[in-house]
Amino acid sequence: MGTTLTASLSLETANSLDYDVIVIGSGIGGLVTATQLAAKGAKVLVLERYLIPGGSAGYFEREGYRFDVGASMIFGFGDRGTTNLLTRALETVGMSLETIPDPAQIHYHLPGKLEVKVHRDYEKFLQELIAYFPHQQKGIRRFYDECWKVFNCLNAMELLSLEEPRYLMRVFFQHPFACLGLVKYLPQNAGDIARRYISDPNLLKFIDMECYCWSVVPASHTPAINAGMVFSDRHYGGINYPKGGVGQIAQKLVEGLEKAGGEIKYKARVTQILLEKGKAVGVKLADGMEYRAKRIVSNATRWDTFEKLLPPAQMPATEKRWQQKYKKSPSFLNLHLGVKAEVLPPGTECHHIFLEDWDDMEQPEGTIFVSIPTLLDPDLAPEGHHIIHTFTPSWMGDWQGLSTQEYREKKEAAAARLISRLETIFPGLEAGLDYQEVGTPRTHRRFLGRDDGTYGPIPRRKLAGLLGMPFNRTAIPGLYCVGDSTFPGQGLNAVAFSGFACGHRIAVDLGL
Repeated sequence: MGTTLTASLSLETANSLDYDVIVIGSGIGGLVTATQLAAKGAKVLVLERYLIPGGSAGYFEREGYRFDVGASMIFGFGDRGTTNLLTRALETVGMSLETIPDPAQIHYHLPGKLEVKVHRDYEKFLQELIAYFPHQQKGIRRFYDECWKVFNCLNAMELLSLEEPRYLMRVFFQHPFACLGLVKYLPQNAGDIARRYISDPNLLKFIDMECYCWSVVPASHTPAINAGMVFSDRHYGGINYPKGGVGQIAQKLVEGLEKAGGEIKYKARVTQILLEKGKAVGVKLADGMEYRAKRIVSNATRWDTFEKLLPPAQMPATEKRWQQKYKKSPSFLNLHLGVKAEVLPPGTECHHIFLEDWDDMEQPEGTIFVSIPTLLDPDLAPEGHHIIHTFTPSWMGDWQGLSTQEYREKKEAAAARLISRLETIFPGLEAGLDYQEVGTPRTHRRFLGRDDGTYGPIPRRKLAGLLGMPFNRTAIPGLYCVGDSTFPGQGLNAVAFSGFACGHRIAVDLGL
């Protein structure tokens, strides 16, 4: 009797660990996949190695400041069209967020005293850019209008899995011209289009920076599809900051996931994807616990997925070919600063890009990115203070092999360099400091679980637009990937697109 009861309990425990879908990681791509599936009735489990969800869209709190882990320039919160993917993802599970519209995407501070603000108002932005390059007025309009053509094609259709034939057929019959338009742009890069209309070398460098600030590569390597989305949505849906900080997006998605019957476990570090007869059937955690599911989704980078969670010696040929086309982008050196409010003059914009020499754009510590979210949501900092989040590209190799003391000193020296440079646009910054915390690529790797702390994949060479990016399915049956290592790439709205596509593909595969 006792033995039978024990066996019965063991079987019941084992069965309780079976899920329809397990998602490894609670980045936005993983959470959108999970919520889309839970809303359709799937039994979903999300496993997150850290204490809170969100990955690089998470947050942390220090001495009255609530800092965003990553940037605070958020697309996808518009209230019309189909490209407002964050709004739609929250609505799927009955959630919403109050957002604050940003009147400008970026204030550029570039070589040659090129000071341009990308206003939410499209015509106002064009007029400001044309004022610097009056001889290229026609080319400027033709380039950005071409980007609108891409965006209008995307904005005409529901954005789901491009791997699902019935969806593709339905969309084609509903929107044939939009589909044909996208097919035309799929193999093109933003640089190809820019050089068709623009000849001024400094204006082309500006277009490079327009791409680099979110793709981490110049226009020649940035897919036209992505550029069309970003360069147009900032004037259509706009940049909208979530009240309470970027971390609220993940928190609300988790709340919606649990309302829909899904689960999330924290401090659950997956160390292995379990295979049986070549098929992904489950995962194993660092504590030895195993969970099984009909489908496994990795929100880790493809390097972490196929070199750490799976035996690297068994890497599928498709992944080897992908690694021949793409490499890891740099990570970032981050400064999370709390400053006295008087440091920022009236009229300061939320987002800034600063560069002194065009030759340094892609170099470590070349381009400086700045987000000041408290200009939109003052509640993120103590009264009379602001947050200035500064970050610049940095490689893991520059931070390895250091003693604890050397590491600390190197961080302090790097912070001092960045603050000194930022004094150019924010005089009195150093004197107004109230709080400072420095993060390096090692910090990214430790807390976000990303190989070398990378921001994501970038092309090794010029490729044919988005045609080299993998979709959600992999060569391993039962295993899917989601996030910035999959189509369409980096950025919160892009990984949300990936999540919608992944959730749709798996739902079809499971017959939901």
